[in-house]
Amino acid sequence: MSSIKRLDTADSDFQSELRRLLAYEASQDESIESATAEILARIQSEGDAALLEYTRRFDRVEADTAAALEIDRSELHSALDSLPADQRQALEAAADRIRRYHEHQVTQSWTYTEEDGTVLGQKITPLDRVGLYVPGGKAAYPSSVLMNAIPAKVAGVPEVVMVTPTPGGVRNPIVLAAAAIGGVDRVWAIGGAQAVGALAYGTDTIAPVDKIVGPGNAYVAAAKRRVFGTVGIDMIAGPSEILVICDGSTPAEWVAMDLFSQAEHDELAQAILLCPDAGYIEAVQQAIDRLLPTMERTDILRVSLSNRGALIKVRSLEEACEIANQIAPEHLEISTTDPERWAEKIRHAGAIFLGPYTSESLGDYCAGPNHVLPTARTARFSSPLGVYDFQKRSSLIKVSQAGAQTLGRIASTLARGEGLQAHAASAEFRLESLDTQA
Repeated sequence: MSSIKRLDTADSDFQSELRRLLAYEASQDESIESATAEILARIQSEGDAALLEYTRRFDRVEADTAAALEIDRSELHSALDSLPADQRQALEAAADRIRRYHEHQVTQSWTYTEEDGTVLGQKITPLDRVGLYVPGGKAAYPSSVLMNAIPAKVAGVPEVVMVTPTPGGVRNPIVLAAAAIGGVDRVWAIGGAQAVGALAYGTDTIAPVDKIVGPGNAYVAAAKRRVFGTVGIDMIAGPSEILVICDGSTPAEWVAMDLFSQAEHDELAQAILLCPDAGYIEAVQQAIDRLLPTMERTDILRVSLSNRGALIKVRSLEEACEIANQIAPEHLEISTTDPERWAEKIRHAGAIFLGPYTSESLGDYCAGPNHVLPTARTARFSSPLGVYDFQKRSSLIKVSQAGAQTLGRIASTLARGEGLQAHAASAEFRLESLDTQA
């Protein structure tokens, strides 16, 4: 039996119970923070020498030079060629869908001309170099390689550099194959905080990047947090989340498994159901109890569902949408007969999955939209990873002689109001008639 919480919005203490359920503190372990700070400082000051030492210590990989840690592109394509046919076809199909979706996100430069000839606009340019962190060892996340590399290449980033640890020298072939498909330009067999430091600060062998993206362990997250400002980062992701709004029309087993799909990530993952039908909630509970013993990650699921899961009875689907906006989930499934109607009421969610056939897992791998999503209620103010994360915007301003007369007087007045004489004079020198204070 599972011990997932049962809540009801009609209860007087519901809001306090919901706050407790959603409470998540991204605790920063002091030992991890101090170790990460030391690693980054040494990478910054000692470069390749520190990188080689940490790679020997943590990954048990011996190398005489940092250059020896680069994985040749030929190995990426060999890994791709060695994949079973069905696995390769699945990777290529997913990559094609991800690429086509993200091509719609590309933003173009634009300008407009005012009546006096002044031209204003915006220039869009890609980042020069992006670093992609990919977990290594037993963990294999080829989908993350595709989700991070493809938007960067669609954005026009000339060089995407991937780092991935290879404990004991073991290189994950499916990850290398995904790098080949995703268009990764260079791959280094390094990991941990030291890899983040090498990407951020550069070494004699590894050139610094402009932005670091991709998931990692606590040390990688701590390192990304510390180097932010020197480089850009995608986000500091929290545990996985799924929220399902259901009207009772979807088979209970489907919804139970959808809740499992995120709860199985780790013990801190969150899975919540909102439904106005008490009988259906009971059916989902029974499906959870029936299916849970059949899952390979049963122990993780039990802890996750017990500590952070909930089946919540709501008064209506309208109220379910209000609560969903309050939760601002990473993944939101609207499993109803008219999902578009309820989607109109959603303001805060990382990704919205519409209808009973749209399982969240399809979004993780192959639907097309990015699976790098805001967690821990940050969907209130942030968005999925996309092409726009690898492009930047520069303002364009070309003031005509006539425009300088109008704008110069406005700027002069405001600058003198702020006590900035040189600002005012800079505008005034361009006035055809110096009728303002010199």
